[in-house]
Amino acid sequence: MFPHPETDRWWISGQANFISQWHPAFHSPYQGPRSLPPQAQDATSRVLTLFTGVRLTNTMELLCDVQETGGHGIGEAVGLGGVTNLDIVRNPDLSKAPYIARLMWHQIIPLGHRKIENSRSPLSLFSSLPERRLEIRFGKFSMADFFDMNTYGTDTSFQFMNWTVDNNGAYDYAADTRGFTFAAMIEYHDRRWAARFAVALMPKIANGIHLDADLSRAHSENFEFELHGTVMRHQESVIRFLAFVNHANMGSYREAVDHFVAGLTPKPDITAHPLRTTLKYGFGVNFEQPLNSWMGVFGRWGWDEGRHESFAYTEVDQTVELGAGASGRRWQRKFDRAGFVFVSNGISRDHQEYLKLGGTGFLLGDEILNYGRENIVETYYTLHAWRGIYPSLGLQHINNPGYNWDRGPVIVPTLRLHLEL
Repeated sequence: MFPHPETDRWWISGQANFISQWHPAFHSPYQGPRSLPPQAQDATSRVLTLFTGVRLTNTMELLCDVQETGGHGIGEAVGLGGVTNLDIVRNPDLSKAPYIARLMWHQIIPLGHRKIENSRSPLSLFSSLPERRLEIRFGKFSMADFFDMNTYGTDTSFQFMNWTVDNNGAYDYAADTRGFTFAAMIEYHDRRWAARFAVALMPKIANGIHLDADLSRAHSENFEFELHGTVMRHQESVIRFLAFVNHANMGSYREAVDHFVAGLTPKPDITAHPLRTTLKYGFGVNFEQPLNSWMGVFGRWGWDEGRHESFAYTEVDQTVELGAGASGRRWQRKFDRAGFVFVSNGISRDHQEYLKLGGTGFLLGDEILNYGRENIVETYYTLHAWRGIYPSLGLQHINNPGYNWDRGPVIVPTLRLHLEL
């Protein structure tokens, strides 16, 4: 809405994102405590963010973002592995008061004299950066701010809206209910590649709002290697390799099933275990390939071990995604955006049996499960109306919601209004 200087040491901007979704009634012979309700329903969410920052020196800055969220998502964000609106959280009872979403110190350590241009943003105020450098960040932020990024499928403000499209569904990244954590991260950037590593706090309970500050008991280790090259002439390709290991008080699906079969619990209960530390690990691959100046393709693959409970992000143990994104440059609308994607999510056999016998997770629980992969198609078009005003239309089609052949399909039309200030 207003121009921002490219050299000022201060940064202040804002954004508002309103997403309204609806689904008609769908086939559902039964439902459980964590099912997406089959009755027609609609819901609208909002996210308001104030971005602030100050560049203290040519190599150091402080960043602080304040956020307010409200409204609801369809089903209150339960009943799906691929929840349809990334702006909502699972717990609708969280306080609606504004909160500090990000508060971080960012340090650049130059390792060479050659400079490259940098597009200033709320996460980096520098207009240029050393081509070879170390970057250190410490404080409160989201792992998804820096890991598993993708030009065509990352930003819920302008692009896709499904949880497992904008992020790798099998990446159970450390976060509280709102998606943030306290972490320390170091990155190395070179001309054709980059590597980043972060240690972050885990929640005390699955998808909980309180983080466990005891690093000896609970923490997350995240590593990503990013490689840039040219596969198609004059079009730079990017591929990212991701790995994570979570240490937390996580239950075992197999143990929960065994306790139920032995009559120790009335139904499988993933939380019925003493306080302890277990490990959950996984891997991901993420690529993007421009085809020309206005269109490109992208994809993700993800897998986690699936023996221990989904704890921080969503209930997905395997995912594969392929899509395309475009700008309106081709039809003289250079700030418009459009995209189409297919994603297929799955869960491990232990996870399947747990749900089939009546167990519930923090997102799923039909009490019966006729397993099938959750397959999602999403498309959107974002129109640049004027300055910082971007209305969007979107549509999602979900087969086997909650991995259940007996329910669905679900069709979710979407209206979104994004304002940049």
